[in-house]
Amino acid sequence: MWTVRAVQIEDLDKLETLIRSATRGLTTLQLDRAQLLDRVEQSVFAFSRTGQSTKDEPYVLVLANDESGELVGTSTIYAKTGGHQAFYSYRLVTKECSSKMLGVSQTRTMLVMNRVHDGPTEIGSLFLRGAYRGQGRGRWLSLARFTVIAAKRDRFAARVIAEMRGKAESDGRVPFWEAVSGRFVPVEFSVADAMSTVSKEFIEELMPEHPIYFNLLPIEIRESIGEVHDETHPALAMLQGQGFQKTDEVDIFDAGPVVSCATDEITAVKSSWMCRVDQVVDEKSILDEKPNAIVASMQNGFTSLLMTLGTDSLAVSVSAARVLGVEVGSEVWVTPLY
Repeated sequence: MWTVRAVQIEDLDKLETLIRSATRGLTTLQLDRAQLLDRVEQSVFAFSRTGQSTKDEPYVLVLANDESGELVGTSTIYAKTGGHQAFYSYRLVTKECSSKMLGVSQTRTMLVMNRVHDGPTEIGSLFLRGAYRGQGRGRWLSLARFTVIAAKRDRFAARVIAEMRGKAESDGRVPFWEAVSGRFVPVEFSVADAMSTVSKEFIEELMPEHPIYFNLLPIEIRESIGEVHDETHPALAMLQGQGFQKTDEVDIFDAGPVVSCATDEITAVKSSWMCRVDQVVDEKSILDEKPNAIVASMQNGFTSLLMTLGTDSLAVSVSAARVLGVEVGSEVWVTPLY
């Protein structure tokens, strides 16, 4: 049985194997073992603590086979950006300039470094092995993050953002990095982007303090700013379907768009609800239909299954109850898939 659940310390080896199979474009997953262990330990603590305050911590989910223990996907919620380190982005700012003497006017666009120390919640680091894509698994892995947010609402900020992957060439080159940011941070794009998930100190040390004018950039670079990688269009469309919209901010490394939505206005957050298990029934009593909901238990952190729900009562099978750790009367959270 497949589950999307909170990561555990025992998952470290398999999670490391999983992220090693991610493409270089998914730089937030390019962590060494020590960095990955640190993230996993922080997540385990985040799911286990009982306080309701918002802290700067990751909530890591994995898509796992309950019987074999195989991990085939992962996604993460970063409860708060800009905690002990600022959250950096470029803000697109326009300015009207004119000259009475010459009788001309011009609208100028600039990239202005934006620093946020008390920022929103961020979702990211989603990866699913290609062989397991389809059958709603990717959607489940993504939406389960909103189930966590709904169930632990006080742990998260009033707004949620996602930094979408920006334009890149087929050979992995990132045009914006080569034309702009890479001129100031003389390392490979993948190194800088991965290191920024560990420490952002080098951004403050090396990135330029002054605005960067669009007029000075090649036309192809200007046109790529705020656009997503070809492989990212489905993820962007899904988030837009949840209420996310593009903002005037872009990633400082690849110029991918930052999308945002008020937390309480996210469709999956609004439509999630807490209920109690009414029945635990024989497997044969459960209709074998297309799943229409995520059912999650907060026992042992977070465990969720895809299920087909009726309208009258919440009945779960014996095996589902075992995996979720629930019985009749137990509280669970439900999030519609569509």
